Amino acid sequence: MTDETVSSNPAYLRREAALAQAAPITTSGPIAWVRAHLLSGWLSAILSLIFVIFLVWAVPDLIRFFFIDAVWSATDGTACRAPGTGACWAFIARKIDFFRYGSYPSDFHWRVDLTLMIGAVLAARLLWPSGKKGIAGLAVFILGVPLLMFLLIPGVAAVLRDPATEITILGIGVGLAALLEATALSTGLVALLFFAAYPVLVVILLHGSVTFGLPMVDTNLWGGIFVSLLVATIGIVVSLPVGVMLALGRRSRLPIVRFFSVIFIEFVRGVPFITVLFMANTMLPLFVPEYLTPDRLLRPLIGVALFASAYMAEEIRGGLQAMPKGQYEGAMALGLGYSQMMRLVVLPQALTLVIPGIVNIFIGLFKDTTLVAIVGVFDFLRTVDTARVDPAWSGPSISATGYAFAALFYFVFCFGMSRYSLMMERRLSAGRAH
Repeated sequence: MTDETVSSNPAYLRREAALAQAAPITTSGPIAWVRAHLLSGWLSAILSLIFVIFLVWAVPDLIRFFFIDAVWSATDGTACRAPGTGACWAFIARKIDFFRYGSYPSDFHWRVDLTLMIGAVLAARLLWPSGKKGIAGLAVFILGVPLLMFLLIPGVAAVLRDPATEITILGIGVGLAALLEATALSTGLVALLFFAAYPVLVVILLHGSVTFGLPMVDTNLWGGIFVSLLVATIGIVVSLPVGVMLALGRRSRLPIVRFFSVIFIEFVRGVPFITVLFMANTMLPLFVPEYLTPDRLLRPLIGVALFASAYMAEEIRGGLQAMPKGQYEGAMALGLGYSQMMRLVVLPQALTLVIPGIVNIFIGLFKDTTLVAIVGVFDFLRTVDTARVDPAWSGPSISATGYAFAALFYFVFCFGMSRYSLMMERRLSAGRAH
């Protein structure tokens, strides 16, 4: 048919726009996702089939053990030792305070709760992506949280027994923490002065506890989840700035600074973590007078911080080496000094490049806190080991339940750190997407 015929016959002309058609099911939707991710090739299809067979074989038994046949309420382990019973969640409910606080006196549990809640508020305020950042907020978290832990946990407050009063104080504490954070971000000098004076206040209160009627709690009684969080938090908070200084020191043009940085990094990275803990536990007291011997808990904290700092330094050094030379030259062309160039140009970009590696170190450090039990620190996993041998609760399903609960605890925290790092990596890398 010729063009003249079409133009002279209006029946061949479309007067309305054609309706949009749905994409084929093989190119979008669940079927397309399965084809792209699970059946993209013969090897992928075989592995997917094996995984499906494993799920069909394992998941029903796991559901039956952890939920259907589980014991949810019991006064002791008798019901959990019956044949055919599943997980003993009653054991977790009974021992939850022991898992959280160890042997910490029950009358003082509110101090631990208050410390952890304020730390969570400050951490959330600092890490919130759309929130204001600055040296004041960083100082509140880095200086305030560790000092607050050592202020409240050893015993710097009166005994409270009324649950209503405890809840009231917890609410007031969280409110004050949020107010302090908001104030610190607007008046950084006040926050820095306050937290700079905090160590003096801690020393006065700890050594003057009899005068103020403030009971002490020895670190031998500390334990459980809050000790694991304490060790991990101190390690993370210390390792990042110390790692930055070591990385810069290793790249320094000053031979002495570079030499000592290299010696420290290579020595710490060349020995197992357990060896570092033993050295910190046994050798630190040899370098100070007897009356200045570090606390039993402080020794592994120092070991954890130094060990993580060495690995952090190498990760950050990799980011510094990945920076294009033009960034350094551009900063120097603008007249920036070394400290300004590193603080304003180089380090922000270098740290962004190595976010996955940094978070990987944090996750490994959080899991490695279980090793501090070797030097006598009563961490969370140690409380699970101790609780499961209680004669009133001993049993095979009870042990499995305790370790499953510990695995869930570590997975939740590590998975949360991983998801947060991916989110921040996407936000910070948006400018380099093209």
